[in-house]
Amino acid sequence: MQASGPTAQIRPRITRDGSYRCRVSLSLSVVLHPSGPVEPLDRRVWGLTAVGVGGFALAAVYQLSGERIGIPCILHATTGLNCPLCGSTRMAAALLRGNLDAAWHFNPVVLVFGPLIGVAIGYQVLAWSLESLRLIRLPRLTLSRRTVDWLTYALIGLLIVYGVARNLN
Repeated sequence: MQASGPTAQIRPRITRDGSYRCRVSLSLSVVLHPSGPVEPLDRRVWGLTAVGVGGFALAAVYQLSGERIGIPCILHATTGLNCPLCGSTRMAAALLRGNLDAAWHFNPVVLVFGPLIGVAIGYQVLAWSLESLRLIRLPRLTLSRRTVDWLTYALIGLLIVYGVARNLN
């Protein structure tokens, strides 16, 4: 049984000046009780999943230990400067307590981008899991290699600018 809908595809397009537009493909069809091979998840998705789960586990340990057990930042310990990720453990612990104001104070960039990345990664893992169990095939977002590279460089650039800006005051 297959419920299908429109399929949206944006194909690669090179403009007159030679610049490249990103390609995003999203199939909007849902298949109940899928058969056939399951498309594996990219290893980067599994890596980001492990980092997210491990980060919240560390925040839970930090919170339950009364803020005694945590991983110190090597840059902060040696230079006194805050790296772009400094405060992430305290931010996640504040989120676990439900204190959004404290979480924003500790690291606003990770507070904004962490959940966005977490939802995207969580959906990919959920879609893969449901398909592996042969329950339902949900549409998956696929990004071209160039788009992934561009997003990665943009996020790294943002973190570098934030890391410099947070140490200016």
